[in-house]
Amino acid sequence: MVDTSGMKCLLIFAAMAVGTISACGGAGPDGDTEITGPPTLDELAGAAFDGLFDEAVQLVDGRWEGEPFVAGGASRPTVGLVDHFILRGDLDGDDSEESVVLLWESQGGSGTRDYLAVTSRNGSGVANIATALIGDRVQVKSGWIADRRITLDIVRAGPEDPACCPTERARTLWEMSGDRVQQTADEVLGTLSPSDLEGSGWVLDELDRDRPVPDGVEIGISFAGDKVTGAGGCNRYFATVSSEGPGKLSFDGMGATMMACPEPAMEAEQRYLKTLAGALSFGFLRGRLVIVCETEDGYVTLLFSPQDSSENNGAG
Repeated sequence: MVDTSGMKCLLIFAAMAVGTISACGGAGPDGDTEITGPPTLDELAGAAFDGLFDEAVQLVDGRWEGEPFVAGGASRPTVGLVDHFILRGDLDGDDSEESVVLLWESQGGSGTRDYLAVTSRNGSGVANIATALIGDRVQVKSGWIADRRITLDIVRAGPEDPACCPTERARTLWEMSGDRVQQTADEVLGTLSPSDLEGSGWVLDELDRDRPVPDGVEIGISFAGDKVTGAGGCNRYFATVSSEGPGKLSFDGMGATMMACPEPAMEAEQRYLKTLAGALSFGFLRGRLVIVCETEDGYVTLLFSPQDSSENNGAG
């Protein structure tokens, strides 16, 4: 029997991701805004996107909401721009870069569909030139553009997985064909394991859903083989990594240095290490790492971004 208790928190968290925007641009000699280069996330948070429904959706502050399914009801179709994931590269051979972003779409149920959207600069504005469905409840780990192809490393439901709890790792390739973006390759890489977390490390963004790390406090985690180390915000910590199956994660023999620090670093570190000690499972949320933990207060999700800022930002 598959234990899905911890992953339920991950799914709830995945359905809540929304975009944020800020202003950008430079002034030309006449005072008019002169913008060059591929579209930015700030611009795309107010763009129109095709390919999700019969008609285009117009984002406002990175979000669109349709009419309720039932008059007076709360459930309605919703689309959001993922505000931390963007790839840049030339996809059509015209020596100018396009921007590729992720959109999520929900009909109010348990499923959340992720889309790949290709955009370009159109004069002084931006345009969505192609959109394609990646999948329902698919976890996007990372992506890059090279040789006019988009590569996405994803986690999806394998033959033995329930829809809620994917553990099959795959690499998909996407290419432009006229005004469409199409998947051209799909390679199964295995099942989810702690080795998928190795690399440059991860920086903690949230101690739980809607509970950001305090300003000025840096907490991180790095995986290497069966060892994990990191900065807790005040002290260095370490542990041994173990896994009882695909997507499962636990830490044994956790220890840390004993330096005292001022608040809010001390409180944040104590909460983080206590939460991390109850790790149950992990997954990915549109380029970010989510570790699901069990605490005395219930399930908690720790959300991390890649320490390498170029990942999911146009670098291969």
